[in-house]
Amino acid sequence: MGKIQLNLPAWKTAKAKADVKDKPQSLFSHPLLDLPFRSFFLLAPLFAALSLSLWLMFLNGWYSPKGAGLSATLWHIHEMIFGFAATIGVAFLLTAVQTWTGQRSLHGKLLAFVLGLWLIIRLALLINTPLLVDMAIAAQLLWWLIMVAVYSRIVISAKNQRNYLFIPILVMMGALNISVLLAERLDNTALALHLSRSMVLVMGLLMGIVGGRVIPFFSQKGTGSELPITSPVWLTQWLTLLSVAGIIVFTLDFFIALAIEPAVLMISAGVLHLAKLCFWRSWRTIRVPLLWSLHLSYLILALGLIALGLSYYLPAIIFSDALHLITVGGMSLMILSMISRVSLGHTGRALTVKPIISLAFILMFSAALIRAGGAVFLMLFAKLAPSLAMNPYVIAWNLGAVLWIIAMLIFAKVYWPILIAKRER
Repeated sequence: MGKIQLNLPAWKTAKAKADVKDKPQSLFSHPLLDLPFRSFFLLAPLFAALSLSLWLMFLNGWYSPKGAGLSATLWHIHEMIFGFAATIGVAFLLTAVQTWTGQRSLHGKLLAFVLGLWLIIRLALLINTPLLVDMAIAAQLLWWLIMVAVYSRIVISAKNQRNYLFIPILVMMGALNISVLLAERLDNTALALHLSRSMVLVMGLLMGIVGGRVIPFFSQKGTGSELPITSPVWLTQWLTLLSVAGIIVFTLDFFIALAIEPAVLMISAGVLHLAKLCFWRSWRTIRVPLLWSLHLSYLILALGLIALGLSYYLPAIIFSDALHLITVGGMSLMILSMISRVSLGHTGRALTVKPIISLAFILMFSAALIRAGGAVFLMLFAKLAPSLAMNPYVIAWNLGAVLWIIAMLIFAKVYWPILIAKRER
């Protein structure tokens, strides 16, 4: 028998098509859950701006944290390094790995789950009762296990050996995160602070590897250069070796005295970063905000490592100030620049930022200078103006933090509609 055809009226056919088109999509198919960069690039800067605002209010005596789970200082450090910087780093890797391998990365229901875990952790640590902090530690461990497992599965199944090296880095980041929280819960705040500083060095390693790969590539494409931008292979190899050694020696220095000081390795790594930067023709990027901001952040990372090492020998250089030069000028500026570029590229938009984003880059750079060295200039100013009653360091902390917050809020305002919308092409 032949097939029976039902010739529906044209209006019914059109209505059926419209019903399918207008049918609400699943929550898990929302653009925010398409890849990790969308949700985490949006929420992590917003929460970091909130947490830094609370920290600023605490420093000025306008806010008193509740709960007895984490000390205020440790909470601030944890949320800025792990809740913000490490989260962005992981989101970047789990977004980039799809491009590297051609395999689908974290999305949909599982991404919604890890995003929910991340939000629960942030809220639990903010409320800060001992029970909630313990729950946050368990949730944080699960978050890291999922992220490491997803990344590892993708690169191993694709046999993408070039990017296997990020697996131990992710494991190290997760281990340090949990160790910091456990040390604080066991009332060993000194160890928790030391491990947090180790994490800054790990983030420096990640920035050096990722930046060392993408900044020359982006610069060549962005400036229209026909000549490839490269640096000697041996330089990258020695830089990675010294960076890893620096992390190990610095971390162990809390427990045992070693023959080599971490300062030597920090300075050496910083010098090699500067040497590598010399091959990148940075002067050609001055008219491209998405490029000069990356080059500037890499330069500050190098100078920050050198300053960190010199702080062991020169009393005039304070370790904390050098550390903030890395976290604000190197880490935060590179993050701001990278998420501005990645958010455009992975949503199918032209790699051109609005002038206000260039202003955000300048504000972040200014925040680094003020936080790391502004107190020196303010103290000189105080000698000229003895009536200045406020501590110069307090002024520098306040002004640097305000500029940091404004820069991140600018990013969130500009990129909110981009990150929640479908890809353009």
